[in-house]
Amino acid sequence: MPEERVQRRLAAILVADVVGYSRLIRADEEGTLAALKALRADIIDPKIADHNGRIVKLMGDGMLAEFRSVVDAVRTAAEIQRAVAERNADQSEDRRIDFRVGINLGDVVIDGDDIQGDGVNVASRLEGLAEPGGMCISAAVYEQIRDRIELAFEDIGQQKVKNIDRPVHVWRWSKDASVTAETPATADQPLPLPDKPSIAVLPFENMSGDPEQEYFSDGITEDIITALSHIRQFFVIARNSTFTYKGQAVDVQAVAKDLGVRYILEGSVRKAGNRVRISAQLIDGITGNHLWAERYDRDLEDIFEVQDEITLTVVGAIEPELAQAERERAMTKKPDDLNAWDLFQQGMFHLHKRTKKAAVEALSLFDRAIELNPTFSGPYSGSAYIRAYGVNQGWSATPEDNFESALQTAEQAIALDSNDAFARVALGNVRIGRGELDKAELEFRKAMELNPSSAFAHMYVGHVLGHQFESAEQGLTHLELAIRLSPRDPYTGPTMGRMSVAHFILGNYEQTVEYARKALQFPTTQIRQNAFLVVALTNLGRDDEAKLALQDLLRRDPDFTCSQFSNIMPMLTPAFITSIIANLHKAGLPE
Repeated sequence: MPEERVQRRLAAILVADVVGYSRLIRADEEGTLAALKALRADIIDPKIADHNGRIVKLMGDGMLAEFRSVVDAVRTAAEIQRAVAERNADQSEDRRIDFRVGINLGDVVIDGDDIQGDGVNVASRLEGLAEPGGMCISAAVYEQIRDRIELAFEDIGQQKVKNIDRPVHVWRWSKDASVTAETPATADQPLPLPDKPSIAVLPFENMSGDPEQEYFSDGITEDIITALSHIRQFFVIARNSTFTYKGQAVDVQAVAKDLGVRYILEGSVRKAGNRVRISAQLIDGITGNHLWAERYDRDLEDIFEVQDEITLTVVGAIEPELAQAERERAMTKKPDDLNAWDLFQQGMFHLHKRTKKAAVEALSLFDRAIELNPTFSGPYSGSAYIRAYGVNQGWSATPEDNFESALQTAEQAIALDSNDAFARVALGNVRIGRGELDKAELEFRKAMELNPSSAFAHMYVGHVLGHQFESAEQGLTHLELAIRLSPRDPYTGPTMGRMSVAHFILGNYEQTVEYARKALQFPTTQIRQNAFLVVALTNLGRDDEAKLALQDLLRRDPDFTCSQFSNIMPMLTPAFITSIIANLHKAGLPE
């Protein structure tokens, strides 16, 4: 009897999965199932059909689909994620249904209506690397779509994934990105090691079995990063760069090369009742050797003592002669009440989202933390920053009242803890909004002195200096250092945007165009970068490109006007703003 021949074909494979499905079901089984059914009927099934795809099967909280075209598969995923995000806009955080999507191009085995094989397995692993509301694709997919589709993908390099015996080269997309982009992979141009001990702290893994405790492990990680950053002899990668590896199976040596550091600290947190277990290990990122490992079992009341122990032990492992000298280093004042600390960490989680809705939630959490522990400086700093940031973004109907409140709150944070660098940044933002540039620069420099490895502080010092002709070159130096301190930071876009402004002020219009376009590849970049791109292109006589840039600006914000530009640029002189607005108006921007 002849052996039955295995049927195969090349296919674009899409795997989707609901984020936090078990939590949603526990909270509201019937409501979750009904919402999922509605999403399928209204969004998912029609989008797949519109792009000639086929749902192969449903897998509990997941789905497997195939397409004849990778372009169709990727467009389908992007349209689904954006439509789901719109549907979620009015939902509370605990009821939102978000999807992760992975897409691979590979050979599949045909089994009736089903498909199987390595190509499907890789797509499934890619889905696990995606952010909620986003997607990850393989290099094979990216090569097929890179010149055919306008979506911004970030190269996150080679990733080791479960049950796949080879690294997978992965590209990642966020639903907020809109323009084709290639974020340069640092692996192609390795960053030189700093001339002092350099370290990156990877997000500690939440081992509690409860997704709601993610903020707790994130908070532990951030506190350790902050503590290490107080050590002037160290070069410490900022939180936002290391958190891009959250939830991923990583090659420590590859991460060290990617971030340009010698040492990697990683670990896990298990919280149960009133007890917490923290495991940590320090690894030489060049050799892969484990230098030190420790496990701490403590009552929650001792959590800050544990953080100190880990920090001091890392110091001792990297540079023994520094251990004793650094025991007296300045540390952020810690709260007496862990519940207030919990609320503060949750508030910081929302603050980093940089959206109006998240800002409201963060402010509520900070206010509750202050009520519980009025002597803890952290929530005051967070509250002051988010209030000032909201006004500077044009979100406030009463800017003067909010600036006054932010001013009082920041000053109270500093009164409680004069070493709170974040409070200095918050106060500096208030000063910028009021046009008090000298005072703003002073606060940002104080933050930089308190935390020399703070990319955030360097960014804001560069922000103030870069908006003034006599100091724009100095501003560029600080902005470049901010990117070096945190090379994979979500704030990289705004930092490059500030670099484009500094170049514009110096009359370097080609560099203005270069950095504005780089900045616009990042979803966190502000609308003002579109405006500077338009004016720089106009000044270069590239009127057709300027009109296209203006169209992109108005697509992002149809209500944007010349007067609105004037309102969001308080640091530029009136004469300079007038000349910029003249060119914006010439390009076609309404008054």
